This record gives sequence, structure tokens and C-alpha cells, in this order.
Amino acid sequence: MIKSGSREFSKNATKFLSAVSLSVLAVGTAHAQDAAAENAAAETAPAEEGDAIVVTGFRASLEAALNLKRDSVAAVDAIVAEDIAKFPDQNLAESLQRIPGISISRDGGEGRSITVRGLSSQFTRVRVNGMETIATSTDGASANRDRAFDFNVFASELFSSLVVRKTAEASLDEGSLGAVVDLNTGNPLAGRAGLNGALSVVGSYNDLAKDLGPRVAGLLSWRNDAGTLGASISAAYSKTSTLELGNNSVRWAQARFDGVDATNCFTTTNSGGTYVPSAACDRAATTFHPRIPRYGEVAHERERLGLTGSVQYSPSDATKLSIDALFSKYDASREEQWGEVLLRSNERSINVVNPIYDANNNMIAATLNDAWVRTEHYLRESQTKFYQVGGTWDQDVTDNLRFTALGGVSKSNADIPVETTVIFDDRDAMGYSYDYRDMARPKLTFGTSVMDPANFQLAEIRDRPSNVTNRFKTAQLRTEWDVSENITLKAGAVWRRFNFDAEAYTRDTAVCGNGGTSLVTSTAGTITCSASSLFGPTAVYGFAVTPALSQAFSLGNAGQPAGNSNGWIVPNLAATTAFTGLYSRALVNDAGNIRGVQETTKGAYLQADAKGDVFGVEYALNAGIRYAKTDQSSYGLVSGVNATVTRSYDDWLPSANLALYPTESTIVRFAVADVMTRPTLGSLTPGGSADGFNYRVTSGNPFLAPFRATNYDLSLEWYFAPQAVLSLALFQKDVGTFTQSASITGATFAQTGLPASVLSPASPAALNPAQQLEPRWTLATTVNGSGAKLKGLELAAQIPFSAFTDGMLSNFGILANATFIDSNATFNVQGPAIAPGGALQSAVISNTLGNVTKKAFNGTLYYDDGKFSARGMLSYRGRYHEGASGTGNILEGYGATTNFDASVRYKLTEWMEVSVEGNNLLDTYRYRFTDFDADRNYENNHFGRTILFGARFKM
Repeated sequence: MIKSGSREFSKNATKFLSAVSLSVLAVGTAHAQDAAAENAAAETAPAEEGDAIVVTGFRASLEAALNLKRDSVAAVDAIVAEDIAKFPDQNLAESLQRIPGISISRDGGEGRSITVRGLSSQFTRVRVNGMETIATSTDGASANRDRAFDFNVFASELFSSLVVRKTAEASLDEGSLGAVVDLNTGNPLAGRAGLNGALSVVGSYNDLAKDLGPRVAGLLSWRNDAGTLGASISAAYSKTSTLELGNNSVRWAQARFDGVDATNCFTTTNSGGTYVPSAACDRAATTFHPRIPRYGEVAHERERLGLTGSVQYSPSDATKLSIDALFSKYDASREEQWGEVLLRSNERSINVVNPIYDANNNMIAATLNDAWVRTEHYLRESQTKFYQVGGTWDQDVTDNLRFTALGGVSKSNADIPVETTVIFDDRDAMGYSYDYRDMARPKLTFGTSVMDPANFQLAEIRDRPSNVTNRFKTAQLRTEWDVSENITLKAGAVWRRFNFDAEAYTRDTAVCGNGGTSLVTSTAGTITCSASSLFGPTAVYGFAVTPALSQAFSLGNAGQPAGNSNGWIVPNLAATTAFTGLYSRALVNDAGNIRGVQETTKGAYLQADAKGDVFGVEYALNAGIRYAKTDQSSYGLVSGVNATVTRSYDDWLPSANLALYPTESTIVRFAVADVMTRPTLGSLTPGGSADGFNYRVTSGNPFLAPFRATNYDLSLEWYFAPQAVLSLALFQKDVGTFTQSASITGATFAQTGLPASVLSPASPAALNPAQQLEPRWTLATTVNGSGAKLKGLELAAQIPFSAFTDGMLSNFGILANATFIDSNATFNVQGPAIAPGGALQSAVISNTLGNVTKKAFNGTLYYDDGKFSARGMLSYRGRYHEGASGTGNILEGYGATTNFDASVRYKLTEWMEVSVEGNNLLDTYRYRFTDFDADRNYENNHFGRTILFGARFKM
């Protein structure tokens, strides 16, 4: 149940000397964390016959975390000191997944967000040094533009402890249905007197990218002999390259084709005319086919720098002043190269040959003629900068009265200056075939040469710069009064202001519109374009592709079967962007994504803590109530006009936690609380954005009510030996309301009230304005859904073999946990069309809550004799959906995953340790489906194994 994470510092071995010189200047937390863990363990180590048994190293950190859990009245799990340092985890998310009830979502091969007891990251509040924090990034497949905390922004090296609070208290910040996660940096006054330091140099190698990257970090801390003044500064730096290889369908859809086998489906070929019903055409039109079947490569480059600083002054035992600062800079690039067929919106011109259908209403295999073959090259460059500065004043007014005053500011700036796509098309390709009989590993074969530039035209250019900025300010006062030896009253007040501002722009355009002169001027001038109704080799829809504009791409190990097409040309981004003058084109407002929210919270709480005994059974409890008033102002585009909407609401949130101690080694805990989480930020902004590719307009709803729930918890913990525990926890969350998507279909674009300027100029709806008038648009918004219930069971064990044996076997131990969750919620969805070319059908279905995994397991077998240590860690997360899908699919999500990590360490001296670690040693594939029951492939990718090797030093 207690887990640890890699706090190791890496550096490219080929540049070892420069790494060491850089590392000496850098600072980290390794030594201070070791000392904290060892001190905590030494204080609690048992004594036998006058000889103190002092536990050090990894087992000391486990014991320190266990003591924190045991001493809490509420349900708490933690990771302390060396736990973080010694798991091969790339960031905090991967560290946290070792805790019972926590699962993670990975993006680009790294952990990014967490799910606690079945509730996704939007239901988890995160605090850094006691101050709530919002940290967003633009890594992976998408930008986080919401309340969810992106743990990949921070290296785990920077933190001394992670504490997960699973039950609510009145004195704990509101806003969580799942948990409050506390991330704590160094505490210099808790360290040893004098100057202390640590350094770690590690190389990180990914076997898909074939790249060796640096990971370095270090720490400097100082405390005077009197223990009244201390300071620390730490830093962690890493640079990694990983590859993501696999396939992608970009969802499945229904549509009418030009012909099926020898049957014409329309009165004219390729375009125009009317539909002619037939058994072959109707079946092809009402079954689902992949929209953009493709294989490709995604290259991730990540550079992460983190800095922390802390100064503490305690002139007396009654006073302590602390200033803490945290800075993180996270640069990432994502480069994609795809070979595909664009069925989406182009089915009208495609002839289907030899279709094969399955029992789930899918056309799982077929050959396509007059297919729209496309290759594309995508590059996104992003940077996230985060800083936080906070101050704390802890003061004992009298022996019985004390207070803590806290204030601070934080800012997270996620910037995408470049998000470019350039596209080559061959719009009348013959003999393309796809075969999804193995959904995870389809066979995709091009029938014409995709290595010959003469077969392609440069048809489309895109660039979409954007920015999301979050700002947070807070001031809090917390007081405690010991009424008696057994009763303490706590009261406090809080003010918080959170600002979310997003802006986005486009340079998108198709080279040709519907005939006439090209919409793009190249270095060679303009061209004369054909009407969009013209098909065949004489059609002109882009610039002729020359060898100078293209580059060859060869697909590596993407899990593809034999016979798959594995090579094609893609646009050379430097050459094509210069040729088309893409970056000199004027930016156009992406009006639907220029929006924001300001949220101000004022609140207070009153809580009573008590301890004693009843009928000979000791107890500890806390009970209280928290009040929060939320003032919200949001802005966005409504019917082409910027609008601002304001509202206010308040919440009274009672809670209680009770711990009973029937014996010295057992604890029974009970908890009940009313809790709330505010709606997602994207849902709160008014107005909407239009998707001219999928004919969908999505608008926000600034009047959404918060998620509100009543949580119940019951747990039993048995501490049967030092460093050991067996525990069982039952929990239930009665969710009064949650949000979900609501849609209507069969509308025209004019009914949305939005101007045509919000459409991407490269989208089918913009290129063919008549389609704006067709009743094919889906209008979607977010509404409050009916209640839902979630209940679950957590089992956890921390078992050192020393509890049963001695000798070498006593150095082994097991950490294991399992979580089982049952939930039920009702969703309003848009299901498949019944008639060929008909509208999607509204439906009401029941399923688990979004992001809820029914089963999750984590297990670790470790050996630690104080000099040599080794660990193997297995993590399993079951299948789950993320909520509404699109294009007639119902609930999309991810398949089950199993990950295995390992670590081996050897302490050469008291001040030097060497290590070898492995992350994702099973090279697990991430399978994503686009329909929960039909299991239609969305993507199936893998990221390779990462090996870390190096040394850590301390003084």
C-alpha cells in the first residue's frame, strides 16, 4: 500500500563530465529526504533487551509513511523520503499509483493524471506545501485546459513526501469528491545541522527511440546548530526522447458510399445525384467503418527543469516563519508522421469492394477505390512554466492557543507557439484495403505507390497557436484552541481567487477552395484549382509535390501484421512551410476557444477534535462543518458576440471522522462527509466552438451546478508487526449530480447562431458552404445529469518478512494492494443512425461512471539489507470509459493495462550508491476503444522500455 518513486537524477553518459559540472550547481532533495526517513524510523524503532534496532534505507521510509497513516484520524496514505527516491518513476503520477485506490492515465509514455477511488483527476485537489495548486501542460495528445492537475510537470525528485487524504475534514480545503493530495518540498529545520548536499547523475535510455538522455539533480541544505534558521535549495533536470508507434482510426462512423461491389448507390458517380437504396448499399451505410485508418509514429521530446527553495526561521519554540518557492519549466515537442486514408466526409466518392462485416455492426475489412489517400506531418512545440511562492507563519499564542497564517500566489502558463500540420493528398487512389479483424493490430495496405511524390498534391496547411494561463491567489487563517487535554477546537477562514484564461488562433486553410485561384500563394505563385466535383488524375486541388517538398518515412515496430504498408512520403515541414509562407499568414481568432473564468471563493470552517475512551476502547475523532461561497464570472462567444455571465452559489459541508483502537495493533475508522467539486472550466464558459469536419457545435453552460456527493468510509487496519499492516477499506459515494454531454442532431449551422468565420477554412463545411445548410449538424452542450452511486473495496498489505523469519529472508518484503469498484450512472448519448444517411439516434444507457476502473492491482516484492536492494513492481488497471464519444459511438475509453518496473541498487560507501532501473519493462501497449460494447479500435500504441542507470552521492 505504500509505494515509492524514482527520485534519481539522470544525465547523458556520453556527456558525463559536463553533466557532473552542471549537477554540482544543481540541487535536489535526496539527502534531506534520506535523513527525514531515517530520523522518523529511528524515533519509532522498537528496542529489545536494551539494544535499539534502527531501520534505515528503503524500509525506514516505509515505516515513516506507515506511522503517518497510523497517527491520522482520517483515512490517509503517504509516500515519504526514500520511497520517492527509489522507484523508477519519471514523475509524481507514477509515484502515486503505488498507493491503494489510485490509478493513473499515461500520455506519451508518461503518467499524467490520477484517479482516486474511481473518480478522475478533476475530482482531486492538489496542494503544494499546503497551498492549492493548478498545473496544466500541453504534453501528450492534448492540452489540459481544466482543473485537473498534470503531475508530469514536476519531477518526483523535488518532493520529500506525498500525502493522499481520502476522507474529508472541515479543516481541509473543499473541492474534492475523490481526495486531496499534498505535495511537500524540503523542510530545512528538520534536517541535520551544518551544510548537507546530495547529487545524482543518471542516464535514461528508451529502446524505441534509441536515445540516451540526461537526468541530474542535487540538493544543498543548511541549518544552524541552534535549529533556529535553515535553508535549502534543490533542482532536477531531465531531457528525454521517446517514440510512440502504433495505429489510429480517429473513431468509426456510418456513411453512404458511392458504390458497393458492383452496385451503384447513387444516380451519379462520385458526387451529386440521389441515393438509390439496395441491400448492399444500405448495409454498408448503416454499419460502422474506420474514419481515418492509419499507422504512424509520434516522437516526444521532453525537457524538464524544476527548482525549489525554502527558508525557515524559528526564533523560539513558539514561532516559525517559512517561505517556500517552486518553479518548473517543461518544454515538450510532439512530432507525428502518418500514412492514412481519409474516409471521413469523403465516403460519397469511394467505391467499396468485398466488405466484411462482424456481429458488432462493423465493416471490419474492405478494399476501397477512388479513396482519398493522405499523408501528414504534424509538429507541436509547447512550453509550460509554473511558479508558486507561499509564506507561512506558525505561532503559539499560549500553551493552548495557536494559529497558522498562510498566503501565496501561483501561476501556470501553458503555451503552444507552434502547432503545424501539412498534408499531401492523392484523392483518387485505387486498391487501398483495410482489415480490422484483429482490432488491436489492423492490416492497412496502399494499392498505389505512396513513395512517389508525383502521386500527391500539397493540399492543406494548418497552424494553431494557443495559450492557457491559470493564476491562483490565496490567504488563509487557521486557529487551534486546546479546550482541555482531550478536546481541541479548530476554526479558520479562507479566501481564494482562481483565474483561467484561454486563447487560440489559426492559420488553417486548404490550398484550393471549390475551383478558381488557389487560396494559398506559394513561392511559385498561385495555381488554378478544379471544382471540388471533379475527380480523377486531372483534378487540381493543391500544389504539385516535388522531391524537395517531401521526405521518406519508414514505420518501425508498431505491432503491425505481415503485409502491412510500412513506408510513405510525408511533407518536409521546413520546406513546405517556407514554400507556402505558412508562418507569414495572418493569425485568425479561434473565437470558440477565446474564453475564461474567474472564480472567487470565501469560506470558513469550525471543527472539534477529541480523544478518550468509551467502555475501555480508545478513540479519536474530528467533526465539523465547512462553508464556501463561490462567485463565478465567465466569458466567451455567444452568437458571434462576446458575453460575460456571472453567478454565485454556496455550500455547507459537514464531515466527521472517527478512529477506534480496540487493541494496540488495530484501528477501525469511520467517516462521513458532504463534499463538492466545481464543474470543469471548459464547461463553464459560455458560447461554443464549431467543428466543420464532424459537423458538431459544442457550447458551454455557465449555470452548471457543482458535483455534490455524500461519502461514507469504513476501514480496518491491523499493524501486526513493525513496518507491517493489513488493511481493508469500504467506501461509498452517493453522487447527487454530475455533468454529461447532451446533444440534438438534424440541425443546420444557421440554427447555432454562430458566424461562419468560426469554422476552420480547411474543413468540409467551410469548403462546401451548402453543407452548412444541410440538417446534419449536432448541437452539444453540457448539462447536469441525474445522480450516481459508487462503492468499492480496498485491500492493502505491507509485509516485511522480518515479521516471520530472520537471516537473509528477513530482508525481503511485500507491498500489495487491490481496489474493486462498482458504480452505476445514466448517460444521454447519440447512438447509431438507423436509416442510411439518417440522423444519429438519442439514447439513454447505464454504465459505470467515467474513468472508473472496476479492478486495479499493485504489487511490489522488495529486498533491502541496507547495502543492496532490489524491487520489482507490477501495476494493473482494468478497462474503463471516459464518457461520451462521437459519430454514433457510445462511450469511449481504454483497455486494461499491465505495467512492470524494477530497480536494483548497491551502496558502495556511505556516501555513494549505484543503481539500474527499468520502467515499462513489458513494453505495454495502450489500447483505446471508441465504443464500449462494440470495442471499435480508436488507437493501439506502445512507447518502449526505459532503462535508467547511474549513481547518487551525498555528504
